[in-house]
Amino acid sequence: MVVEDNEDLRVAVTTELAAHGFRVDEAGDLATADAVLTGAHHDCVVFDRMLPDGDAATYVYERRQRGWAVPVLFLTARDTVADRVAGFEHGGDDYLVKPFAVAEMTARVLVLCRRSQDRRPPVLHHADLELDSARRQVRRAGVLLTLSDKEFAVLEYLMVRPEQAVTRTELIEHCWDTSTDPMSNVVDVVVRRLRAKLREPELIHTVRGVGYRLDGGRSGS
Repeated sequence: MVVEDNEDLRVAVTTELAAHGFRVDEAGDLATADAVLTGAHHDCVVFDRMLPDGDAATYVYERRQRGWAVPVLFLTARDTVADRVAGFEHGGDDYLVKPFAVAEMTARVLVLCRRSQDRRPPVLHHADLELDSARRQVRRAGVLLTLSDKEFAVLEYLMVRPEQAVTRTELIEHCWDTSTDPMSNVVDVVVRRLRAKLREPELIHTVRGVGYRLDGGRSGS
């Protein structure tokens, strides 16, 4: 995600990241960014430090206090050592001073995204569900399940975003190749098979008009 109030710079950064295969959300202020970050998972967030509604460093610090672990790159015109140290102390993972080369920014984002993947635990848990990414095994209440590659990929994507609404488009982008028609019902078919294999109580709930959410036994939207 890119949070930058300068529209020209935001478009330039977003375009460059998209050209390198990233799916990018964008915002021009903290309020908009907070709404997006609360409802979706991101591998990295690029924050301009000074935004119309506050200092992004303060926002990041407050979210870090609540356990938020997404890597953050700060963009800023503040170039003193004290400013850079403050950025790191407030929870930033990297700090890039304006003006900067967009290519360098992209390289730094790549590193942070890899760091985000490294932070993922090798075994994911949700309710009585266990997914071992390395062994490609899934267990429900200790019972080993047999899943297809697509079923495993969809479940894994939902499990790293528990209790978040995940769109069908997101699932297609991350679990299928680029030739898949986003208007097809392939996601619904795989989810239907997954639900049958996971059995009751139901964990994958439909979010009407959006997609799906992994939720520990509560009713869907």
